[in-house]
Amino acid sequence: MRYADSDGDLAVRIARAAIEARLLGRRMSPFEVPAHFEEKSGAFVTINTHPAGELRGCIGYPQPFFPLAKSVEKAAEAAATDDPRFPPMRPEELDAVTVEVSILTPPRLIEVKKPKELPAHVTIGVDGLSVAQGPYRGILLPQVAVEENFDAADFLSQACMKAGLLPDAWLEPATRVYTFQAEVFTEVQPRGPIVRRKMEAARAGH
Repeated sequence: MRYADSDGDLAVRIARAAIEARLLGRRMSPFEVPAHFEEKSGAFVTINTHPAGELRGCIGYPQPFFPLAKSVEKAAEAAATDDPRFPPMRPEELDAVTVEVSILTPPRLIEVKKPKELPAHVTIGVDGLSVAQGPYRGILLPQVAVEENFDAADFLSQACMKAGLLPDAWLEPATRVYTFQAEVFTEVQPRGPIVRRKMEAARAGH
């Protein structure tokens, strides 16, 4: 674990503050952050309805383009208002959603001799997937496979569909598949305690 629970608490508080500032049309108050929050890191912010737990928005940066604090802030704003799957959030929703932050490691290309070997290199509950073929890109966070009870082959197929490709596109030599890991922190309830999400790891197919 690279990040302490206190780091996760701070990241989620930054995300919620950014969402509130965007929805209420005000400037976000600055946070004092530790030095490692100034290091570049990928991050995703997921917004879920509470208590139903339905997705309300999820956007992020898989590549470490920005310092962590800025990645979280920008991802939070975008998840609240720019996710094309949902209408922009309204201020009255702020007390009816939970905020989750995933801090990512840089994506790493899976190199195999034959694409059919890919599932053996994906660990459910640990790895997220990023798929690329030509202009098509798709990414799924590690927790998605756990929540949906995917095995590794299912996860690869879902990542391909997220990219706008056919489900079996991961078997095509032109498709590049990357894994990454995430440390995930979430509110238990709106504005409530913040905890680290624990995901059970399993090898492909289990």
